[in-house]
Amino acid sequence: MPSASRPDRSASSLGDTSTVAGAVATSSVQTSTSTLAPWIQLVAGVICMAMIANLQYGWTIFIAPIDAKHHWGKAAIQVTFTLFILLETWLVPFEAYLADRFGPRLLVLVGGVLIGFSWMLFSWANTLTVLYVGGMIGGVGTGLVYGTCIGNALKWFQARRGLAAGVTAAGFGAGAALTVLPLMHSLSANGYEATFFRFGLLQGIVVLLAALALKKPSGRAAARRKNPRLPQTKADRTPFETLRSGVFWLMYFDFVLVAASGLMATAQLAPIANGFGIATTPVSLLGFTAPALLFALSLNNLMNGLSRPLFGWVSDWLGREMTMFLTFLAEGVGILYLDRYGSNPVDFVILAGLVFFAWGNIFSIFPALTSDHFGNKYATTKSTPPPTTRCSIPRKAAPRSSCPSAASSPPGPEVGT
Repeated sequence: MPSASRPDRSASSLGDTSTVAGAVATSSVQTSTSTLAPWIQLVAGVICMAMIANLQYGWTIFIAPIDAKHHWGKAAIQVTFTLFILLETWLVPFEAYLADRFGPRLLVLVGGVLIGFSWMLFSWANTLTVLYVGGMIGGVGTGLVYGTCIGNALKWFQARRGLAAGVTAAGFGAGAALTVLPLMHSLSANGYEATFFRFGLLQGIVVLLAALALKKPSGRAAARRKNPRLPQTKADRTPFETLRSGVFWLMYFDFVLVAASGLMATAQLAPIANGFGIATTPVSLLGFTAPALLFALSLNNLMNGLSRPLFGWVSDWLGREMTMFLTFLAEGVGILYLDRYGSNPVDFVILAGLVFFAWGNIFSIFPALTSDHFGNKYATTKSTPPPTTRCSIPRKAAPRSSCPSAASSPPGPEVGT
């Protein structure tokens, strides 16, 4: 009997060993997957953001071809863009609430379909009404994708919210910077109708594919990973509780003030350069030579895009409030010195770059700060930028340079997010 029982014990021991080994392997795979998951969400969000930026930042290159064919007048055509901005911004809080409730995938899928369809409508439009409807549909789709991707990034990177929001927001302008040349080439080679249709179809499909990777963090993945350097609440405030907080309205007021100052600088940069008589004066810096105004606009876009992930990352380490204090101070100094020393073309370019470098961080720090104060569950709803910071003025009332892009892209019709 004893000899008969030994194989059973050996087999049992071997089985236990196999079970433990399997559990360890499974745990290792799960750990690896959980480590990669946030970065997969971040990359998918950046891809989506890059694909939705062209309708905002690239619209300006389509105005003349549309007017040349239909003779509707540029002011009438620009109403399309105004409607796009209104629908893009003012519906975002409601869209973000839906994203918090139903998850990012569904909302971004719907947004991708709407964006692609809006570009196709532009290619078919034979009346201003159809053009306007396309602008409204595109605005809703862009708002769905933008707000959802920012909020999703905040939920996955609780210890590095500033960096995550900055990288995601920077993707919005980077997409236009990467695709503006292909757009212009297609426009000259194929006409605006084919360009609208092909790029709309392509961008819509890319958003749909990237949206399939988006998801809410699971209970385990969403476990609090507080940043020890920052005060972060353990409670999840509802949107209505947030609106009843004085801190929220102080943050909102602060955001509007700083955003307005940046928009003021962008709106007046060309008049300032012309007033100083230096707009076409050649400036040589870092091996590049260009007219002062063109150099400043290009550098501003680069600095604005770079500042979002950089200062988002800095705020994760130094603190949100201290980072805002230093950057807001730098922006104020830049504006004052631009008025005093801007008559020198080199100083004009450098100081304008400083203003935009210090300004762009608000689109990464404020979403992160909102989540720090009011929790993670409704991060999408509470971290969307205030609509009052958007520029949606028809081109008839605003010069071309009044609303340049918010990241590294050519001067466009409005400052987005």
